[in-house]
Amino acid sequence: MIHKPLILIVDDDPVIAKFVRANMEANNYATTTTVNGSEALKSVERELPDLILLDIMMPEMDGFEVCRRLREWSQVPIIMLTARGDEQDKVKCLEMGADDYIAKPFGVKELIARVGAVLRRTGSKSTAVTQPSFTYGEIEINFIDRNVKVAGKEIKLTPIEYNLLQELALNAGKVLTHTHLLQKVWGPEYQDERQYLHVFIRRLRSKLEPNIDKPTFIITVPAIGYQIKHKE
Repeated sequence: MIHKPLILIVDDDPVIAKFVRANMEANNYATTTTVNGSEALKSVERELPDLILLDIMMPEMDGFEVCRRLREWSQVPIIMLTARGDEQDKVKCLEMGADDYIAKPFGVKELIARVGAVLRRTGSKSTAVTQPSFTYGEIEINFIDRNVKVAGKEIKLTPIEYNLLQELALNAGKVLTHTHLLQKVWGPEYQDERQYLHVFIRRLRSKLEPNIDKPTFIITVPAIGYQIKHKE
């Protein structure tokens, strides 16, 4: 039997939930739905979905809080559904740990494309590993196990965070352009979405650097991109 990825749809609007569910199932995804944040958290533990479509505007517990709580223990891919044109919400989605966002109202093609792209990215291990590990000071990356430690303590990274870090570390000493990183980690359709890159670099720094505002590991090369220096 072919495994169908399970999509958890979290939205208190029954019309939107029905629309999303019908189109997910029509494109060979299995689905389960909840109407509030508390039920969503329970569902993730119970159902172990492959991806969550999470609305921001919900009563009692909004999508931001659900995302924050999930990221304390789960790396499940999350796409958040935002109000159209609200740039603040879009940035906040990424900063809270979401993998992507879709602005309402959205069409079927965009929905399917975004879900497929996130599942490919979060499941991808295609970057050629040319060395088993990388060490910089107290930071250790084991490319075989996809494991990252700082001062001997394992650090939890989402799949996209890890893929970004791996691309930088495997090319230590080189300056990688914004376009290169976006195409390599997110895909060619994201090559102009620098906002994603800036937020995810900040997320990595918050987990790996002692001082996020004075980074010494992931270095910004103004107007060009980012660089990890050679091993210490």
